[in-house]
Amino acid sequence: MVKRIGGIRRKTRYKFRKEKRARGKISISKYLQSFISGDKVCLSLESAVQKGMYHPRFMGIVGVIKGKRGKCYEVAINDMGKGKTLLVHPVHLKKA
Repeated sequence: MVKRIGGIRRKTRYKFRKEKRARGKISISKYLQSFISGDKVCLSLESAVQKGMYHPRFMGIVGVIKGKRGKCYEVAINDMGKGKTLLVHPVHLKKA
């Protein structure tokens, strides 16, 4: 079998690139935002923060908050007709 080269951030140079105005320090309110179960959220990656990052395949998908696990939230999404649950840090979420 062939050994796979690279990890989760492989081939994401342009996908994770920020706009010029978005560069710099991340606001503390993005870190501390809170959600309750049932809220609809949009998955938007913050490339400067690696903790609680989901796979880039799910970027831009709208999901529903199921609960909280530690500092991260459980987000239920529909991926090609199959239900999946992601653990996502609040810095990577936006209210939809």
